[in-house]
Amino acid sequence: MHRIFQTYIDLLATADDAADFSHAMATTASALELSCFAYLALPTSLKSKPLLISTYPERWTSHYLERRYELIDPVISQALRSAEPFQWGVGSSSSRTTIIQEQLLDEAAQFGLRVGFTVPIHDGHGPIAALTFAAGHRSAAFEGCIKAQARVLQLMAIYFHAHVRRKLSNKHRVNGVPLSPREMECLQWASQGKSAWEIGCILGISRNTVAYYLDNAKQKLGVRTVVQAAACLAAASKEERN
Repeated sequence: MHRIFQTYIDLLATADDAADFSHAMATTASALELSCFAYLALPTSLKSKPLLISTYPERWTSHYLERRYELIDPVISQALRSAEPFQWGVGSSSSRTTIIQEQLLDEAAQFGLRVGFTVPIHDGHGPIAALTFAAGHRSAAFEGCIKAQARVLQLMAIYFHAHVRRKLSNKHRVNGVPLSPREMECLQWASQGKSAWEIGCILGISRNTVAYYLDNAKQKLGVRTVVQAAACLAAASKEERN
């Protein structure tokens, strides 16, 4: 377990974006025979989307975010009420749920998410977050890991949250999309009309490196040009001020 945890810490330390963090947790979860995970950090405003880093099926996570299910999710509701880790799903003594919440759990089950172990994270620096390890059924392997490693999993969740908050804070997000600090920095200068060469001079990096960061930002924001990416940044900044 010591080797697994040390590898996890090393991966977190070098993680720079959501994909890196997902890889760090997925690699560690796999080593512990846990099939999938989801980290959800609630936004500071109801107008904003939560930050979700997950290996759940993409069709489910897209549907979840589009429907704003974090507002009715019974797992998140329980995480809001208590800082203690808990199990949920078939065979668990969970809190009473509403009809709408039962429907949400039924939908999740269709994607193989029937049971889970959730670690609420209340760090006092903003809205709560929660890290969940889920499975399609309550197997001996799943139960054994949760029972033997519950405190380790809680510690993993706390470390994960701290690193994500430091690297992917709201100041590095555009319309809910996390950018790396360098991607955001290059985009901010580009939005002020600076060329890749000028940005490189300002930041002390090459023109090609600037282009690389801007290309990454464009891809993450789903746009084709730097002008469009800058427009996304401007619109997001205006919404935050309002």
